[in-house]
Amino acid sequence: MNYIIVFLVLTFLSIIYLKLADKLNIIDKPNHRSSHTSPTIRGGGILFFLAILIFFVSSGFQYPYFVLGVSLIAIVSFVDDIITLSSSFRLPFQFLAIVLCLYQIGYSPNDLLVLIPLLIVGVGFINIYNFMDGINGITGLYSIVSLLGILLINSKENIIDNNLIVYSLMSLVVFGFYNFRKKARMFAGDIGSISIAVLLFFIGVYFIKELKAPVIILLVAVYGADTILTIIYRKSIGESLTQAHRLHIYQKMVHTLNLSHLKVSTIYVLIQMIINTIVYYTYDLKISYQYLIIVLVSLILTVFYYFMFKSVEKIK
Repeated sequence: MNYIIVFLVLTFLSIIYLKLADKLNIIDKPNHRSSHTSPTIRGGGILFFLAILIFFVSSGFQYPYFVLGVSLIAIVSFVDDIITLSSSFRLPFQFLAIVLCLYQIGYSPNDLLVLIPLLIVGVGFINIYNFMDGINGITGLYSIVSLLGILLINSKENIIDNNLIVYSLMSLVVFGFYNFRKKARMFAGDIGSISIAVLLFFIGVYFIKELKAPVIILLVAVYGADTILTIIYRKSIGESLTQAHRLHIYQKMVHTLNLSHLKVSTIYVLIQMIINTIVYYTYDLKISYQYLIIVLVSLILTVFYYFMFKSVEKIK
C-alpha cells in the first residue's frame, strides 16, 4: 500500500479516535504518581495496533500468529485502559501473546529449554516497556528511535517485511502530533505501550535468531536499564513494586530538576541513538565480542544511573 495513503488513513483514524474517546470518557485523570496535571485522552496508542492491522491486510496476511498475539494483548490492554483489569487477568494473555510471537518466529515445543526463558523475558519486557510510559514524548520518541535502528539493519539484511516497521513508525509519528508537546492531547495508554513492546520483542528476537546477534537487545537498552535498576532500588528499600512511585530517573528529572517532558524524552532518545549506532556497526561481529559490548554498555548505563540518581537526591 502506498505510504502516503497509509499515513493519511492513520491521521484520519487518529481524529476519529480523539472524538470517540472524548465522547466515551476514555480519559486519564491525574493522580499523585502522574506527571500531567489535567485530564487527557487515554489509549491513543491504539494507532500502533491499527498500523499493524493495516500492514497485515495489505501484505496478504503475513505473520498471522504474531498479529493474533498482538491483537489479543491489545484488546485486553484497551479494556484495561477503560476499566482497569487485575494483573492476574492480564498475565495469561501476555504469556499467550509471547507464545504466539515465538511460534511465528519458528520456535516449537521441542525448543523447551529456549522457550521458557524467552517466555519469561518476553512477558517481563512488555511490562517493563509499559512501566516507562509517563511523560509526554517518551514512549513515542523512544519507540521511533528503536524502530529506526531495526529498520536500518533490516534494510541490509531483509529479515522481515519493511512495511511492518514503516507503518508502525508512521503511527508513532501521527501519535506524536498529539503527544510530543508541552500539554499532550492524548496518551498512548497500555494498548499503545504494550502493543509496541510486543512488536519490538517479536522483531528483536527474530533478528537475534536469524542473525545470531545478541547485541540487538541493546536497541532497548536505555528503557531496560532504567526500569531494572529502578526495580532493584525499590526492592532494596522494601517498597512494593505494585505501589505508585516517581523513582524512575526520567520522573526525577521532571519533578526534581524541573526539566520539561520533551527535554527529558530527548535526552533518553539521544543516549539510545548513540547505542543504536554501536549496535549497527557491531551486530555482525563474533558473538563473544557482542557479549562483551552488551556487558560494557550495561555497566556504563548502570554507572550513569547511579550518579544521576545520587545527584538528583542531593538536590532534593
